[in-house]
Amino acid sequence: MFFSIIGAGLVVYGCFYTLATAIFDCDVQLGFLEVFGKSPRRLKGKVAFITGASSGIGEHTAYALAKAGVRLVLTARRNLELQRVKQQCLAVSLGQLADKDVLVIPMDVLDFASHKAHFQYALRHFGTVDVLVNNAGRSQRALFDDTDLAVDRQVFELNVFAVINLTRVALAHFSQKGQGHVVVVSSVAGVLDVPFSASYTASKHALHGYLNSLRVEKSRKNIHVTLLCPGPVFTNFLSEAFTDKDGEKLDGSTRSTDKRMSAQRCGQLNAVAIANKVSEAWIARFPMVPMVYIGVYFPILLKVALRLVGPEKLFAARDSKEFGPTETKEL
Repeated sequence: MFFSIIGAGLVVYGCFYTLATAIFDCDVQLGFLEVFGKSPRRLKGKVAFITGASSGIGEHTAYALAKAGVRLVLTARRNLELQRVKQQCLAVSLGQLADKDVLVIPMDVLDFASHKAHFQYALRHFGTVDVLVNNAGRSQRALFDDTDLAVDRQVFELNVFAVINLTRVALAHFSQKGQGHVVVVSSVAGVLDVPFSASYTASKHALHGYLNSLRVEKSRKNIHVTLLCPGPVFTNFLSEAFTDKDGEKLDGSTRSTDKRMSAQRCGQLNAVAIANKVSEAWIARFPMVPMVYIGVYFPILLKVALRLVGPEKLFAARDSKEFGPTETKEL
């Protein structure tokens, strides 16, 4: 009788979880935290340092945090775009933020030597930084066989080593004050084995290795680590994506018919994940999140499914278009 009750409970739990993954546009934990967890308003008055804040996910994460009254350090290469984002942050804050509460720092994350100086400038301005949001990065569309090694190196310089170096700069401050929060915008490609983007997928897996190790090291130090893993999102990421050739950009674009999440919604869910200090969040429209659950908890099942349908179908679930040998320039 006892085991029957346990078995029935597991069946109900499994059915509930399956249904929830089909309803939420994120993992089940984050979906419940958005309703029942801490609101981003709990972060009011905190200081968040955001890289890649001039567009896309970084821009809309800044807006979501500004609405909650979070003071912001906006960094990216394009100063004019940063100024535009700053003005919008002030507007959506509805009077919670003044001009001095949003600091703009033009910054190239590939200039590793400048990381410490830029971070210290933010510290002089605000007196502290509470949250580091590593968002800057580029995607990729390429066949594994054709990719130049130079591309692999460039992807890792930007997506991995720039993140790790700036994180170590921030950790010196967090360790000194006894608390802090490191946030990294990864991707579902850091959880699943995504085809036709090998360099990018490897870079995101590397981030998970680095940051998960850091989380364990700091588990008793009041320093939190959050990995944000969005799936397909409406941004300009395809225009800047790496290809298989050194120095080449994909120069692609998304289409209104693509099955993607809006950058605004992604930014809001990012803010919820940050406020609740979740370890890892999966953020995507159906069916991407169920695919991640299957890949993590039932990897053999996913492998069998991919053998049956082919890797092109997995790519199509991400880009709403199947990948072919001639499509690296067409997406």
